[in-house]
Amino acid sequence: MALARASPPPAHDAPRRRRPGRKMAAERQGAGGGRGGGGGGGGSAEENKENERPTGPQAGSLGDSLGLEILQIVKESQQQHGLRHGDFQRYRGYCSRRLRRLRKTLNFKMGNRHKFTGKKVTEEILSDNRYLLLILMDAERAWSYAMQLKQEANTEPRKRFHLLSRLRKAVKHAEELERLCESNRVDAKTKLEAQAYMAYLTGMLRFEHQEWKAAMEAFNKCKTIYEKLANAFTEEQAVLYNQRVEEISPNIRYCAYNIGDQSAMNELMQMRLRSGGTEGLLAEKLEALITQTRAKQAATMSEVEWRGRTVPVKIDKVRIFLLGLADNEAAIAQAENEETKERLFESLLSECRDAIQAVREDLKPDQKQREHSLENDSGKVSNIQYLHSYLTYIKLSTAIKRNESMAKALQKALLQQQRSEEDGKRTPRPQDLIRLYDIILQNLVELTQLPGLEEDKNFQKEIGLKTLVYKAYRCFFIAQSYVLVKKWSEALVLYERVLKYAREVRSGAGAYTNSLKELPDVQDLITQVNAEKYSLQAAAILDANDTHETESPSQVKDGKPLSERFETFCLDPSLVSKQVSLVHFPPGFQPIPCKPLFFDLALNHVAFPPLEDKVEQKAKSGLTGYIKGIFGFKS
Repeated sequence: MALARASPPPAHDAPRRRRPGRKMAAERQGAGGGRGGGGGGGGSAEENKENERPTGPQAGSLGDSLGLEILQIVKESQQQHGLRHGDFQRYRGYCSRRLRRLRKTLNFKMGNRHKFTGKKVTEEILSDNRYLLLILMDAERAWSYAMQLKQEANTEPRKRFHLLSRLRKAVKHAEELERLCESNRVDAKTKLEAQAYMAYLTGMLRFEHQEWKAAMEAFNKCKTIYEKLANAFTEEQAVLYNQRVEEISPNIRYCAYNIGDQSAMNELMQMRLRSGGTEGLLAEKLEALITQTRAKQAATMSEVEWRGRTVPVKIDKVRIFLLGLADNEAAIAQAENEETKERLFESLLSECRDAIQAVREDLKPDQKQREHSLENDSGKVSNIQYLHSYLTYIKLSTAIKRNESMAKALQKALLQQQRSEEDGKRTPRPQDLIRLYDIILQNLVELTQLPGLEEDKNFQKEIGLKTLVYKAYRCFFIAQSYVLVKKWSEALVLYERVLKYAREVRSGAGAYTNSLKELPDVQDLITQVNAEKYSLQAAAILDANDTHETESPSQVKDGKPLSERFETFCLDPSLVSKQVSLVHFPPGFQPIPCKPLFFDLALNHVAFPPLEDKVEQKAKSGLTGYIKGIFGFKS
């Protein structure tokens, strides 16, 4: 009985001894799969390398100092594990797996699978910088979870409470890291980086709580520490610190504006313009701030004047758009590159379309009243319709400026292409510019048809001159496209048309010089066309001489397909083209002999021999024959 009772425990203990092995394999598999699909062997080697003991002096003795590149570790981990694409959930999973690996490597486990036993890293056990890394990963995991919840809080506002809780947890871990770094075992650089990291997370927490003064103080402290660290090291090492300073600066300006510094708003706009847009924590808040500021100014705006007529503005969205129009145009003029300028143009056009849609919604219920006003005012459109025409004018003018900006960029690319040819890239062509000028001319036609401006002769004359300018440029690039295919006569005729349009613009631009300042200079176009004409004539003469040269017999083509000239050798480039002539198809008809027909013409002239003696005489029939037949008598 004793032996029977003693047998189950070993069977029960055997699986327990095997479970840790299975768990370790599962952890290795999970860790390898969580590194973005980077391969099993390579990912495991990198993870083991992350947790290796640092090289150099051993940190176990009291005479040595511990060091940890906090900002570098944080930035590299974020860029390699999801934050390059804004995937905070992936980064949080990486932090959790790395924490598990660190605890296992350091034998710093929180109890067992049955019971949790909390442990804290104290100064007494601080013999390895991986203990500092352990706390840093705790803070990063809490911070990444908070940022993930911030993305989800746009559609689920209740998650904001969880977001603040995770941020407080991250600050708590950062405080613990800063406290441990105050030890004499830690070097001075790590102490400063820990203080800056703590100040950064504290500033973010206060920022989310909208405690602007406290957030500004924390961000300023963080900025000061990183600036000092950047000045203390080489340029290569200072890059990370300067990048962090640039990330913090917009947050400081935003806090200053909310405290009451009105000049910070202009600095924020300049930062937004230089960076090509807002990103991260400040993105939504800055856009909301700009809208809120314009909304406050829009409360005092009641009317707008355009082309000698004052129109009341009662729609808030239209007021906000008109107030921000000057700022947007100034930002476009100050844009440093074409990508930023294009983005600002698209943003302005989008706001303009929204404002036009708001006016259209007010136009629909006011249809009868608008028709009545047309009758009473002898064709004068209503105020709301005139406001709609004004906004449409802004939209079309902005579209023209955008296409003109794109045309200038393409012209520069064409000049660079003529100077240096690059293989493997799609080079711009004159046809691309022709399409842009077609769109501009279409927009100008729509401008002349705006309600309320049909009788404005000055406006119509101004648009007519602009149309001539853009027609001249369009004809110029059409001529350029003909030059490329060596159609010299067509190109010459188009150059003459360009000069005709340019002379008309110069003759009619007396009183409209100010309106034509923003347009391309016509005089430069005339100079360029005259130079192109001489080049065209020279190229045409050279091409004519080339065509009159005697061709060798081997290059003469007689138009026959390949099947009919096998015996004759000639160089025919069309044989390697898509329209090769091999045979005549469909083949032509040819005469062939037909099958003979036989007719028996001698049949009617043949005398056949008599056959009476060979034909059996038929017996006479009657009563006697009938009786003989019954009795079997035959003759």
